[in-house]
Amino acid sequence: MRPPRAPFVCMRCRIRPSQTRFFHASVPRRNNPNPTTTAETAPSRPTTAPRPIIDIKHIRQNPTLHEQNCIERNYKGQSAYPAQINILHQQWQEQQRDARSLRERSNLLRKQIANAASVTDDEGPAAARLRSMSKEELLAEAKQLKEKLSTIEQTEDRLTSEIEEKALAIPNLTSDSTPRGDEALVLSYINDHPEPVPSESDRVWRSHVHIGSELGLLDFAGAATASGWGWYYLLDDGARLEQALIQFALAVATRHGWRQVTPPSMVYGHIAAACGFQPRDQHGETQIYSLAQSAADRDRGRPELVLAGTAEIPLAGMKADTLLEESELPLKRVGISRCYRAEAGARGVDTKGLYRVHEFNKVEMFAWAEPNLSSTTELFDEIVDIQTEILEMLGLHCRILEMPSTDLGASAARKCDIEAFFPRATRRLATRVKSDGKMTFPWTVNGTALAVPRVLAAILENGWDESEMHVKLPECLWELMGTEAIGMKHRIK
Repeated sequence: MRPPRAPFVCMRCRIRPSQTRFFHASVPRRNNPNPTTTAETAPSRPTTAPRPIIDIKHIRQNPTLHEQNCIERNYKGQSAYPAQINILHQQWQEQQRDARSLRERSNLLRKQIANAASVTDDEGPAAARLRSMSKEELLAEAKQLKEKLSTIEQTEDRLTSEIEEKALAIPNLTSDSTPRGDEALVLSYINDHPEPVPSESDRVWRSHVHIGSELGLLDFAGAATASGWGWYYLLDDGARLEQALIQFALAVATRHGWRQVTPPSMVYGHIAAACGFQPRDQHGETQIYSLAQSAADRDRGRPELVLAGTAEIPLAGMKADTLLEESELPLKRVGISRCYRAEAGARGVDTKGLYRVHEFNKVEMFAWAEPNLSSTTELFDEIVDIQTEILEMLGLHCRILEMPSTDLGASAARKCDIEAFFPRATRRLATRVKSDGKMTFPWTVNGTALAVPRVLAAILENGWDESEMHVKLPECLWELMGTEAIGMKHRIK
């Protein structure tokens, strides 16, 4: 028989073991590979945010390491946090010592009030003075001690919250494979360059905006009227090309053993925040769309909903507050989702056409792995291999980059980007794994199998034939599209 599991205890209770608050404890749900939850059996109340379990001890013991890591990742404002956490922790320890002294005194008072004979000289020099006090004096001092303890506990809570807040803002440690600084490292290339020097070629190069408008595949003007800047309509063969790309990418990932998921487009704000999805903007503006809440929902404490910026967020949320078995790992999932980016303040920076839009489709791979470098590196390489296979079959010339530390964001330890050639111009959710009888945390790996708008744009530009006035499609899409080229015949007026 399997021994019973210890209850999951929140961060604050772990920090204050002598004051463990059992109303925080909860038994984590186990992963169910064959879920049978229905609308009737699903919880009627919204989930609460899993308590983030950050290794604050590691930050306290290695403040210089974390400070330098913040600087290398361009989080200069957070570089002072490790030292501040140590100062706050010292203050918290002082409060703990004061509280311990007051509790010892309070225990003696209670014993004296309950049974004067129970307090002996073995209790220390304070015992004699207690025996000389009247009951009224004992009760008055007990009341004062209670008030002092309450004040100390409030201070402890404030210090704990400040420590957690600062620890959560510190970025993940950077992989040894990541170049420091702001220069990416070119790892390899996909396919041969289509032209030695595009500027010296006789071939006529057109932007995907020109091609899409000419063939009636893209409508930016109508979208601007309906929705504003940053939206677009895909028309006829343009819409079919998008779906063909999605099906092709899903087929490749599925062939490699990745199970398909259709995730929700909306998640709770605490799930998005736990994933570290806070893209930095030049002006410090938000990048996430939040749904307006009614006053009634706010009063009930209902969590805020946000539109997911990538399928990575709802995929990660699948196992939030879940206990995984080591034998289940790695768990590999691939999902297609609508992605929403506010992209505030980004106009004028590579924003022409489909390069930077507010809403788009993306095929995302996400995996939970054993918490060791070997397992995660193997998965990381598998994702890059799948991405390479997809782009290679699409006939696009690309380069694979090991991204520098300044481009990692808050959550990633390592990131590779793949750039396609354009002729004209990727701990906080309380997901745990039981390994050798010990509770630990799985490492997660994710990668974009296909960012549809940008790949679609690359296919239009690279496949454009000015003399034929059509776009030649990659052979792998012929069956899905039912044609080898997109021309003028289906243009929508």
